[in-house]
Amino acid sequence: MDLNSASTIVLRVLTQATSQDTAVLKPAEEQLKQWETQPGFYSVLLNIFTNHTLDVNVRWLAVLYFKNGIDRYWRRVAPHALSEEEKSTLRAGLITNFNEPVNQIATQISVLIAKVARVDCPRQWPELIPTLLESVKVQDDLRQHRALLTFYHVTKTLASKRLAADRKLFYDLASGIYSFACSLWNHHTDTFLQQVCTGDEAAATNSLERTLLSLKVLRKLTVHGFVEPHRSVEVMGFLHTVFERLKQFLECSRNIGGENVCRDRLEKTIILFTKVLLDFLDQHPFSFTPLIQRSLEFAVSYVFTEAGEGVVFERFIVQCMNLIKMIVKNYAYKPSKNIEDSSPETLEAHKIKTAFFTYPTLMEICRRLVTHYFLLTEEELTMWEEDPEGFTVEETGGDSWKYSLRPCTEVLFIDIFHEYNQTLTPVLLEMVHSLQGSTNMEDTSAILIKDAVYNAVGLAAYELFDSVDFDQWFKNQLLSELQVSHNRYKPIRRRVIWLIGQWISVKFKSDLRPMLYEAIRNLLQDQDLVVTILYLLIQSHIYLSIIIQFFLNDSLPVDDFEFRTDQFLPYLESMFTLLFQLLQEVTECDTKMHVLHVLSCVIERVNMQIRPYVGCLVQYLPLLWKQSEEHNMLRCAILTTLIHLVQGLGADSKNLYPFLLPVIQLSTDVSQPPHVYLLEDGLELWLVTLENSPCLTPELLRIFQNMSALLELSSENLKNCFKIINAYIFLSSSEFLQMYATDLCRSFCELLKDITTEGQVQVLKVVVENVLKVNPVLGPQMFQPLLPSVFRGIIDGERYPVVMSTYLGVIGRVLLQNTSFFSLLLSQMACELGQELDQILGNMIEMWVDRMDNITQPERRKLSALALLSLLPSVNSVIQDKFCGIINISVEGLHDVMTEDPETGTYKDCMLMSHFEEPKVTEDEEPPTEQDKRKKMLALKDPVHTVSLQQFVYEKLKAQQELLGEQGFHALMETVDTEIVAQLQEFLQGF
Repeated sequence: MDLNSASTIVLRVLTQATSQDTAVLKPAEEQLKQWETQPGFYSVLLNIFTNHTLDVNVRWLAVLYFKNGIDRYWRRVAPHALSEEEKSTLRAGLITNFNEPVNQIATQISVLIAKVARVDCPRQWPELIPTLLESVKVQDDLRQHRALLTFYHVTKTLASKRLAADRKLFYDLASGIYSFACSLWNHHTDTFLQQVCTGDEAAATNSLERTLLSLKVLRKLTVHGFVEPHRSVEVMGFLHTVFERLKQFLECSRNIGGENVCRDRLEKTIILFTKVLLDFLDQHPFSFTPLIQRSLEFAVSYVFTEAGEGVVFERFIVQCMNLIKMIVKNYAYKPSKNIEDSSPETLEAHKIKTAFFTYPTLMEICRRLVTHYFLLTEEELTMWEEDPEGFTVEETGGDSWKYSLRPCTEVLFIDIFHEYNQTLTPVLLEMVHSLQGSTNMEDTSAILIKDAVYNAVGLAAYELFDSVDFDQWFKNQLLSELQVSHNRYKPIRRRVIWLIGQWISVKFKSDLRPMLYEAIRNLLQDQDLVVTILYLLIQSHIYLSIIIQFFLNDSLPVDDFEFRTDQFLPYLESMFTLLFQLLQEVTECDTKMHVLHVLSCVIERVNMQIRPYVGCLVQYLPLLWKQSEEHNMLRCAILTTLIHLVQGLGADSKNLYPFLLPVIQLSTDVSQPPHVYLLEDGLELWLVTLENSPCLTPELLRIFQNMSALLELSSENLKNCFKIINAYIFLSSSEFLQMYATDLCRSFCELLKDITTEGQVQVLKVVVENVLKVNPVLGPQMFQPLLPSVFRGIIDGERYPVVMSTYLGVIGRVLLQNTSFFSLLLSQMACELGQELDQILGNMIEMWVDRMDNITQPERRKLSALALLSLLPSVNSVIQDKFCGIINISVEGLHDVMTEDPETGTYKDCMLMSHFEEPKVTEDEEPPTEQDKRKKMLALKDPVHTVSLQQFVYEKLKAQQELLGEQGFHALMETVDTEIVAQLQEFLQGF
């Protein structure tokens, strides 16, 4: 590409690419895409974005195309890679001037220079760092800033490389420029502090920007530039200086008030200082040891004493607390139980920590955390009053909450209390005891203190297990506090219910549950409190703790936790009704999801007993589904609720089909965008709907059209897809197979080509355990294309036992229940393999006998015995030749299924089923689904459960004897091992 002639053309196309008119924009983008691999294109782009007279939008687009080209074509091994000559020219051009006037473009240029440096520096670009070091010294403000910006991005990029050779290069670079970087930072910092003192805010703002950039460079060099940074005097000197600079900058914040650019950058710089310490502690905990004492003194002083008043701000407090927490929790500073196994560095760090965290210090930290940082603020109380739902969403997990002060203080409290619980437990208990008894409703401060102390007791629940008799406290104090109806006591009612939720999984007697249910119900029946309390119950996991933990907490030992439905049933109607009212009233999507989650848990645990109360919910869910069209996560919660509803309603769930089936249709249609979110829950809902369906409706049958595309996905949802196919087969095999067998067989054939061993077994199980079992006449014909590969797998001796077992199960069903089709299949295999029919049959029987041990399920082992015995009586020489093996399999099968009656001494087949009995279900058991009943009825038609193996063996041997005559049969039996014959005779006594 000729630069002179091309520049005008490229400039014109770039201009068109900034157009808002798609008719102009699209062709321009296509043209630029074609030029990406043209030699000289990036040189033209460089000339364009460094020409400050051109339109800013065009220059911006040029620098973006240049940056993207580096990612794609800069490396030597890349397709259409740039030539070394062009790259050399571009490198030189990029660092000729650092005078870009537009901040956004300057940042992009710095980033693309860093991208080139990642590949080429220092080997192909040794002049980059020296050029930058010279450029940051110039007096011109713009050039100095742009060079410093580039210096930072280059340092950041090189520091991120992780290969050993790259790390070595960065270590060399860091040691070479560290002293200069420190001097540069000190110079800009001193300049800023002087300008603040003289009141020159504009100049101070510019200097502060340079201070910030140079500190960013030092952060990367300090944290990533040294293997053992504690051995570097300059590094440790810089880190000690950080504390002094932090104090100076915090004092500056007194003089720079209000909301302005300088104040904002000052706070960013202060936070960056703390990040230097936190990053260094994270990456080099032992090198940080000399800084532990000073870090703790600094952080505790500013956060827990009057020293910080008037200068600290929220994010700085968070960073200081994080610094304390990281030191307290740091694994490197914790000695082993056997002190001799601990390193000297660990013992030294632990000694410093122990010396600092004395009783007075810990007591002050604990008291300050609870009585100062845990207090609800005036702003929070106002928000709660005006928007209770918004307040609780924010307080218990909103996006801004994750980065706010409150969760940070709570985490620090938990960590310190865990580490020093023996020291702090008496302190906290003293605070609790001082608050016993009634509270003056006019004393807002006392109410907020009590709220904070109860918060602390909840957070430290596990540590206080042996120190607090929570059951007594609940009966004597907390229960009565829940009954205080005064409006100003609302924070305490809310905190008490939260506190109970925290202690439920720690220590709470089951006998107290009815008292708790009653208290909650009374709270919820106060209409002035319903919304506020329930928001808090749901959002702060109170209700989740009380209901879900009572119902679902599997982590508790059975002796300690056993949900009793009879205890909860008296409260079921009122609580379910109130939860439903809340679901209608709330507006926040997150809140609706939580309420639905609790409703689902209630339905799941009480099962069928929910039926009288779900009518209102069933009527409301279609409206909620429609309203949540843009909220896929809420729709997921609705799907989960529907799953439990269907399970609770059982066969009555058919009344939901007008709403339910379109929901399943949408959720499992891979051509619809929402399926990305809804598919997993949609498949589960589809499955439970089929399992509980009393009959197959045309609409339910029609949904199966979604299955072909789902099987093509070959995703982690395949297992559920197979279960759904099984459910259709159990529900109505004839209708289902007539409509979908061809498509299903085609999908299975494709799946078997590219699927794991486990997947192959799952596919064939659909055929083995269901299609052939349910419909032995039509099944083999409909799935005929699958069977040759199965047959071939048997005679070839499939090496995976689980697959071989499945193959034998498939052919066993065909052989036992559809002899004519088996003969056709045998003929087909003989033709395909070019072998005699008898040879194929003999190979199959031989491999079957040889691999019988691969079959572990008793049902399949009996099936194999029945199938092979079905070949008798026969005069076929091959079958007679394999007679010994058939008898061996039969005797093995008898051992598997025959049990001895201790009274009569006779044997009976334990797999026989004679009639269907509705199982008796205890309170703790789930009632059988409609599918469970269908499986039971199917078993009554299955030869495995209706044919006595003992009787079958006797009849087949008798028929063989009649066919061959006494002498011929005797000769045949002599081929069987005498011990096997003896066992056989024992099983056949009485015949």
